[in-house]
Amino acid sequence: MLVDKNTYLTSGIYIGMKSCTPYMKQFIYKVRENGLCMFNLKKIDERLKIAASFLSQFKKILVVSRKEHTKAINAFAKEVGAKAIVGRFPPGMLTNPSFKDFYEPDVVLVVDPIVDQQAVVEAKKKRIPVVAFSNTFNSPRDIDLIIPMNNNGKKSVALAFWILAREIQKNRGKIKNDSEFKPALKDFGGEGEPKVSKKAGS
Repeated sequence: MLVDKNTYLTSGIYIGMKSCTPYMKQFIYKVRENGLCMFNLKKIDERLKIAASFLSQFKKILVVSRKEHTKAINAFAKEVGAKAIVGRFPPGMLTNPSFKDFYEPDVVLVVDPIVDQQAVVEAKKKRIPVVAFSNTFNSPRDIDLIIPMNNNGKKSVALAFWILAREIQKNRGKIKNDSEFKPALKDFGGEGEPKVSKKAGS
């Protein structure tokens, strides 16, 4: 795993919601008695690894979140050279060349495909691939690569961005191993110091 199992558990990245779309059922490990769906940690880990490999191929990454995950997104953007949009997504940013903040990214990463729908819709129109953090209630519609996870929790989102930033830097050859990645999880708004799995990199 990319980090120790306990690091994933502590962040709550595996905790889903009571509603689950048919597509997201493949990522579920079990459903609690109270109805909450629990994500399979191995599948979260696998998708984070795939997403990092995919994102590392692109130079111009646009990361978007209307939710309050400012610290995590800005830290991620700083580390991988991405452009961050936190809060309201300006309509026409990807589709209107005359718009003052017009931008043409190579790929778009969103925290929630429902809340960040405007960015997803515009990316689709421009045929720009979309990667999305997706909870149990999210749909795969217009999303090219889904990362199944708790996309509501501050700690889980921080951990996901921290892992992605580290893995992208490794894939790009900017760092050789995990120990060379200097930013701490707290720099992304998370808590504690993530432990690297003994099987990391395997």
